[in-house]
Amino acid sequence: MEASSCLRYHVCGFGSRMIWLCLFLVLILQSCSPALSDSPYLVGMGSYDITGPAADVNMMGYANTEQIASGIHFRLKARAFIVAEPNGKRVVFVNLDACMASQIVTIKVLERLKARYGDLYNENNVAISGIHTHAGPGGYLQYVVYIVTSLGFVRQSFDVLVDGIEQCIVEAHNNLRPGKIYVNKGDLLDAGVNRSPNAYLNNPAEERSKYQYNVDKEMTLIKFVDDELGPVGSFNWFATHGTSMSRTNSLISGDNKGAAARFMEDWAEQNGIPKQGAHVSNDGLESLHKISELPRRVSSIIPEPNEITDDLVQLASSYEASGGRRLSGSSITRRIRSTQQNKPKFVSAFCQSNCGDVSPNVLGTFCIDTGLPCDFNHSTCNGKNELCYGRGPGYPDEFESTRIIGNRQFLKAVDLFNSASEEIQGRVDYRHTYLDFSQLEVNVPTSTGGQHVVKTCPAAMGFAFAAGTTDGPGAFDFQQGDVKGNPFWRLVRNLLKTPGKEQVDCQAPKPILLDTGEMKEPYDWAPAILPIQIIRIGQMVILCVPGEFTTMAGRRLRDAVKKVLTTDNSGEFNDIHVVLAGLTNTYSQYITTFEEYQIQRYEGASTLYGPHTLSAYIQEFQKLATAMLANKEVPTNFQPPDMLDKQIGLLPGVMFDSTPPGVKFGDVSSDVPASSTFRKGSTVNATFYSACPRNDLLTDSTFALVEKLDGSNNWVPAYDDDDWSLRFKWSRPAKLSPRSFATLEWTIPEDAPSGVYRLRHFGASKPLFGSIKHFTGTSRAFAVR
Repeated sequence: MEASSCLRYHVCGFGSRMIWLCLFLVLILQSCSPALSDSPYLVGMGSYDITGPAADVNMMGYANTEQIASGIHFRLKARAFIVAEPNGKRVVFVNLDACMASQIVTIKVLERLKARYGDLYNENNVAISGIHTHAGPGGYLQYVVYIVTSLGFVRQSFDVLVDGIEQCIVEAHNNLRPGKIYVNKGDLLDAGVNRSPNAYLNNPAEERSKYQYNVDKEMTLIKFVDDELGPVGSFNWFATHGTSMSRTNSLISGDNKGAAARFMEDWAEQNGIPKQGAHVSNDGLESLHKISELPRRVSSIIPEPNEITDDLVQLASSYEASGGRRLSGSSITRRIRSTQQNKPKFVSAFCQSNCGDVSPNVLGTFCIDTGLPCDFNHSTCNGKNELCYGRGPGYPDEFESTRIIGNRQFLKAVDLFNSASEEIQGRVDYRHTYLDFSQLEVNVPTSTGGQHVVKTCPAAMGFAFAAGTTDGPGAFDFQQGDVKGNPFWRLVRNLLKTPGKEQVDCQAPKPILLDTGEMKEPYDWAPAILPIQIIRIGQMVILCVPGEFTTMAGRRLRDAVKKVLTTDNSGEFNDIHVVLAGLTNTYSQYITTFEEYQIQRYEGASTLYGPHTLSAYIQEFQKLATAMLANKEVPTNFQPPDMLDKQIGLLPGVMFDSTPPGVKFGDVSSDVPASSTFRKGSTVNATFYSACPRNDLLTDSTFALVEKLDGSNNWVPAYDDDDWSLRFKWSRPAKLSPRSFATLEWTIPEDAPSGVYRLRHFGASKPLFGSIKHFTGTSRAFAVR
């Protein structure tokens, strides 16, 4: 309207300036109005630190009481996307660098979102999923069986997750802008193997013949493109366990999926993503992620490499260790993050799928005493399961195995990202309900072609659960594939709870070791009320499941839902992509097929609700899909319990920290050698008098820093404890000692600029009386050539 008016004015002699002014106003109005955008969606991305306590807390995943956190490999993140129709529905998907989602965490996040946004985000349209790293702090689930090894509930682990999830959703909400979404998929052949192949072989031969592999090799990726900024993120789903890091590792780590996410976000930053009309190439991808060439996150502040001269070596030698000094907590954050403020953030998540029987230890399983392959059926070595271990591609270096499997996922994701051309179009929708899996009636087919009704069971774990897996073997005389049990362990079990005949019959052929579903003291040992959820974004359908589906179990569920959706005569679902998001919203261990359950490997023994668990999931997901087709709501008659007030935590708090007389927190205990020069690829370290990292988690900050001397003789941050090359290791001289040490270990990347560097440690100490005090200290400077 304004432009046509201006034309009349021009004819009347008002001049060309009015035309240009009006055209400018029209352009401004168009750019400010989402309704005028050609893009079908609003897209927002967000991420936040969820690293948690890096000391004293048992790690979640292996149930190894001796695996206690004592430092950081790299930081853990919560990553979120929000997709909304401009005037319609919206969905949130959060991916956690954590072992799994937690019911009580989900409940409290939803409460916070309701307080902040009303009914905009709720249990129906929010999904929270875990990558299944086994190297994160535990104690954040509400059921007893999952927090025994962490000495009960750990409030710090819980709080950092709730805070981080809320913050990443808030960031994604604030970043909502018009954009497009693309989907792509392709095979990744060398990042996972089946760790229970004899159970897989018990599936019908006709069914197995439909698939080339005994694990899913396909990665599905969605790419988010902002209308103005270009690509702003990607999420992908691929099945492989987060067990590249072993059961003896004590450094917090996102394992292979967390590493892949770190690599891709670093790669995006180096390629200047996001930016207007961003297009990136594959040039140099293979060399980018060699161990010595991992990209820096804080790269723009580092000048181009310069030659090492005698003057620079002399300059380095003039900077001695600073000695410890106190500082305010806020100055830590300012120092590390100030260089990244006001810069768009690319968010990349590597999500988990049906990983139940998929191991990243792709070289196979071997006996650690003889080097020979393990027994095929029981994964034992001379009858002992604790001697049988899977080997990753970097064997015997678990960090290298983590890097390689992460790098393989990263490279495939970049390939899919760059070649994604199928645009997602269509409605945003979702369905969600809660079910009581302890007594769910299920219709299953009979051999004569009819139907009969069976029921799921209260949760229980079998003897083979205690045998562990080839990724992390158990102890004593337990074995995978045990369908009989052991008289001695039955006596031990009966001291806790003797299962009744109905439960024994329901769970058969599983011999029950722990009748967790019927154990209620001091509160519930295992969940009964579980959520199931479908999220739809156009032709992309995400099945959100609260557990670990095996390969064939996941295939059956995906196929069943796809079959329902494609019966729609409108053609709306003809070309859909169905992915399974494992370990989502809560955790209920494993889901095998009926046939795999009969073998009672670890996965079958950990299928809590009996042999018909998968059939129950398929039946109920088909109901959700049918309701979505009919545009009907799904009623729910159940709500999960909120047991936060019942939680018991036995982990002692930090009493106080101390140093030897005359020594300050942050002083160097073992310094870099004087006048030293290091070549790229070598490792430099320094040890500092420190304090317990539980005093302050330094969330979204760092305990460790590599600083470089710039041309103005200012020290600028180059690497921190979220970088692959820098590790923060914390230790005590004795278990109950108030004294502790922090070792910073930097493997110098090949692309690190030559120059003068030093190591800096940050921490927080707790006195016997008074408040927590923050401190810092630096090593001697050294030259890098």
